[in-house]
Amino acid sequence: MFRFIIKKHIVLFSLLMIFLLSCGKKVKVDDKIDEQILTENNIKIVTNNMDFQMQDSIKAGWNTFTYYNKSQETHFFLIDKYPEGKTIEDMETEVGPVFEKGMGLINEGKQQEGIDAFSELPEWFYGVVFVGGSGLLSPKEISITTLKLEPGNYIVECYVKMSNGKFHSNMGMVKPLVVMSEFNDHAPPDETVSIKLSSTNGIVLQDTIKSGKQVFLVQFEDQKVYENFVGHDINLVRISEGADMDQLEAWMNWVDPKGLITPAPEGFTFIGGVNDLPAGSKGFFEVDLLPGKYVLISEVPSANYKNLLKTFTITE
Repeated sequence: MFRFIIKKHIVLFSLLMIFLLSCGKKVKVDDKIDEQILTENNIKIVTNNMDFQMQDSIKAGWNTFTYYNKSQETHFFLIDKYPEGKTIEDMETEVGPVFEKGMGLINEGKQQEGIDAFSELPEWFYGVVFVGGSGLLSPKEISITTLKLEPGNYIVECYVKMSNGKFHSNMGMVKPLVVMSEFNDHAPPDETVSIKLSSTNGIVLQDTIKSGKQVFLVQFEDQKVYENFVGHDINLVRISEGADMDQLEAWMNWVDPKGLITPAPEGFTFIGGVNDLPAGSKGFFEVDLLPGKYVLISEVPSANYKNLLKTFTITE
């Protein structure tokens, strides 16, 4: 696919998430949290229902985002960088009607007509770039994700769907974020597990995964647009006995009317990861792993066929 088309589809879906869808260290949210871990460069994000409770601006550089999902829905946060001079108001006035039309057609099962409708998007919208975020996070879970952000205007969003098909971003899960020109002195964490992620080799684990606290480094060797108009990412999921992996794989495709919709498939607990990043970028996420079965999976159609689904078991 030509580079221009790829970029256009990436931005297209980026919009799809931002407006229209106007939607670690693992610890239980209800447990007592050591607030000392929330330093200047450790940004706290809380979702109580369909919201992002967080500060409005942060310093540039490496920032660690501690995301508390106190709601009853599965969520994630994705950070999108806007073109210079563009804000959420521009999205509401210039993009809203286009997304409403396109997504309405997709929800009716008219997928190609919906995709064609997005050709009416303003040209500046194709400059939106995904710069990371958390992986999917089940209710009452916490994720910790570390990302490097440059100065600029961003949007934090979630485009998971409610049971009625409404995107979480449509229900209020979209928030402006300013990354200031001042840089912090925060350094990324030291990884214990390294993952290389690409469209050619899929998910490649560089290290053995053990129980206990683990810090995953995710290196995006490349990035591309898949059939559902998004790039690859990493989501870590704990698997219960008897869970159907085919259901999980199908659910990870948002284009399917039943994809990324509440309820999530039974038997799976999402515990974070790293959302879409550009080629050559890296991000980190921290988890505390218990013995059991897990899967690393990307939000793409037919992830197993693309080698973007990898299961592993921790025995001790």
